[in-house]
Amino acid sequence: MIRVVVADDHEVVRGGFAGLLATQPDISVVGTAADGATAVEVCGRTRPDVVLMDIRMPGVDGIEATRRLTATAARPRVLILTTFDLDEYVYDAIRAGASGFLLKDVRAEALFDAVRVIAAGEALLAPTVTRRLIAQFALQHRPQAPAPVALSALTPRETQVLRLVAEGLSNPEIAARLVVSEETVKTHVSRMLTKLGLRDRTQAVVAAYETGLVVPGARG
Repeated sequence: MIRVVVADDHEVVRGGFAGLLATQPDISVVGTAADGATAVEVCGRTRPDVVLMDIRMPGVDGIEATRRLTATAARPRVLILTTFDLDEYVYDAIRAGASGFLLKDVRAEALFDAVRVIAAGEALLAPTVTRRLIAQFALQHRPQAPAPVALSALTPRETQVLRLVAEGLSNPEIAARLVVSEETVKTHVSRMLTKLGLRDRTQAVVAAYETGLVVPGARG
């Protein structure tokens, strides 16, 4: 059973998402919150697997709440909810540790799939808009005094895999591109994330753009 908390300051949106998720036999909504501070408190009590997090909330916003949650021992997976497909705050939320994002007009089945993907430990990178957003803002919103990402620690193959991950390719697509097994790709991805000290594929995409390994609009 996937335990979910829904955080959004709009009651209708919050209740709507919670109601939809509650229809799924493998998903349990264990709490809701109208602001970031309450979201952190609720998550501390309920220990969810996934948090659907709005960005713009009063008081503690979704970005700060995400930062606080991903710094806890429980480290729930955070799925950002946004009204705008090119909301600059989404990039900040990913830097804070979010694993992906969804537009609030997402279809029900896509919502269910997203929660399952995030709960399984993957990052939600499938929508083209995600890659466009990261490409647009990665070079404009670098964090202050960033820790250097040691791309030199990667093997040539791991660097190639990072480029393809940044293009939004899935493991099967990368395997087909490189003519290797999917299991080999999984190994390369895992080693790449470990060497760079990254949590998931979303952060890998950000790192690829921030380091200049991938340039917006380019394909390698």
